[in-house]
Amino acid sequence: MVPVTVLAPEEWEPRATAHSERVRAYTEPYLRRRAAQQKHPVEDFLFTYYTQKPAQLLKWHPGAHTVLTGPPAVERGAWKFYRNLTSEERQQLGLKNDDGAVTLDLAAFLETRREAVDFARIILSGTAARPAQFGCFGLHEWAMAYKSEENSIRHEYLNLRLGAQGTDEVVEANRIRCTHFDAFRFYAPQAVALNELQPTRTAQRDLEQPGCLHANMDLYKWAYKLTPALPSDLVMDCFELSWRIRAMDMRASPYDLAEWGYPPIAIETPGGRADYVRAQRAFSAESQLKRAQLNEYINQLHLTVDP
Repeated sequence: MVPVTVLAPEEWEPRATAHSERVRAYTEPYLRRRAAQQKHPVEDFLFTYYTQKPAQLLKWHPGAHTVLTGPPAVERGAWKFYRNLTSEERQQLGLKNDDGAVTLDLAAFLETRREAVDFARIILSGTAARPAQFGCFGLHEWAMAYKSEENSIRHEYLNLRLGAQGTDEVVEANRIRCTHFDAFRFYAPQAVALNELQPTRTAQRDLEQPGCLHANMDLYKWAYKLTPALPSDLVMDCFELSWRIRAMDMRASPYDLAEWGYPPIAIETPGGRADYVRAQRAFSAESQLKRAQLNEYINQLHLTVDP
């Protein structure tokens, strides 16, 4: 049985405020850009590609097996997947009946999100168990920009660092072995056959591996899909990890981001490939730690409700 943590207002309100400040450092610049119809090739990604909205990210959640008490907790009783404690539960925890006391309604959460939780567990545990591959050199982004004179490019407001022909030559001169379906599905049509693997959504659970930048960015996706059962601190840890990986991913891409403050990782050179692998290994190790934390929380959710 997972123990229950009871937090008084003076304990949890500062944590909620700190979370809000942490999130606003990322959301407010994005919202200003969006209002001004401006784009950023790196910093917009986590808000435009993933489905979690800034307002959702701003909400602080303590996670499962935690009771928030005091008058400020009362309004949370109406939040999705929250519930007020019963009189019996209050009595067991030594709480007064006239004081606010809310917790995650874990049974309701799992009834609605069971499929998402189970799939996240399959993906996370399977990815963690596979050996990491470090020979891709970020060529998925180059494959997306392949034959750009015929297809155009995804980021139409950016220039290709080596030009259209130079980009095509890099794609044609290298072995491309992307394992991530959600990168592969954006390939230029002419690049699809050049990938040694043909990832599908069905095969996702069998192909994802911990060296993949996109699989590691997706830790944020699995974290927010488990909200509010996960503590927001962990969700933001995954968000910030994904933010840093996105910067590396775009630095190694064919796009010229110098004016945005991102010097290139020139993967078309031996030195650039070595730099890429060093950073990729570091992100893989960091991501494995977060993957283990997510798996631990998922297992706790099942232990609490499952027979």
